[in-house]
Amino acid sequence: MKNILSTLFLASGLMLSAQVGINTDTPKAKLDVNGDLNLRDKIAVLDATDNSLSQGNNDQLLVSQGEGYAPIWKTLRIPEYEPNKFYLIFNNSFSDKVGVDFTNNEQPPVTSTGKAAAFTKGADFSNLTAFKKINGLSQKIQVFSTESKAYFQFETVVQANFSSNGTPDTSIDYACGIFVDDKLISLRQNNLKASSAQFTFITHNQIGMVTNLSKGEHTVSVGCSRLTSYGDAPNRKLAIGTNTSTNLNSFIAQSSLKVDVYEVPQVFNTIIK
Repeated sequence: MKNILSTLFLASGLMLSAQVGINTDTPKAKLDVNGDLNLRDKIAVLDATDNSLSQGNNDQLLVSQGEGYAPIWKTLRIPEYEPNKFYLIFNNSFSDKVGVDFTNNEQPPVTSTGKAAAFTKGADFSNLTAFKKINGLSQKIQVFSTESKAYFQFETVVQANFSSNGTPDTSIDYACGIFVDDKLISLRQNNLKASSAQFTFITHNQIGMVTNLSKGEHTVSVGCSRLTSYGDAPNRKLAIGTNTSTNLNSFIAQSSLKVDVYEVPQVFNTIIK
C-alpha cells in the first residue's frame, strides 16, 4: 500500500507540475533526479523516422543529437590493439604538378665544406640558402601517440634544357630535402648530366623517417635547391617536379609524397557507427 501511494503521489505531481525534482527543490528539467538512478528493466527512446519507441540492440549506447532532438542508439566500435605494438594510424598521398625551377643565378655560394655543415639533420629550412618548397607537397599530418615512426616517400622528375652533348662535362648538382615543421629529416644530393639526347631528365626517389614526433598536428614539406653547375650548365634551367622542354609534360614530371605514420596506440579514438 505504501508503494502504491508513493506512485500515486509521484504521478499526481507529474500532472500538476511542469518540472518534478527527486532529492532537489529546484528541478532543472521535467524530471530531475539528484542521486543514483537504477533501471531494472528496459529503456526506450523515440525513433523519429517512424514515430516508434526503440529499445536499441545489445551493446549499443544512447548518443545525444543536441537540443530539441531525441537521443539515438549507436554502436560503439573500438579496435583491438596489442600493447607495445606499432599500427598504421595515418597514411595519405599528395601530388604537385607545379614544381620549382632554378636558373644559374639562384645557386647558393656554398662550398663542399659548407654543404656538409648546412645539410645536417634538424637544420631549419630558413637556414638552407636557395631552397624552394614544392608547394603542393606541404601538408598537415596528425600524430596521436608519443611512440611513433613516420615514413615519407618522395618521387619527382628532374630535367634541364641541356643541348645535345655527348660528354659528361655539362651537368648540374642539386639537392632535395624532406622537412617536418621546417626541420630537415632527410636529404639527397644528385647530379643531372647532359647526354647525346637533348633535354635530359631523371627520376628522383627519396625516403625519409622520423621517430617519436610530439602528439598533435605537424606540417610535412619538400624543398629542393640547385647547388653547382658545370660546363655549359650555367646557361641552362633546372626544373624539379615540372618540365623545361616539350619532351615531357606536367603529368609525367609531377611530384608525389606518400606519408605513413605508425604508432603504439595511447589514445583510443572511438568510431561511432
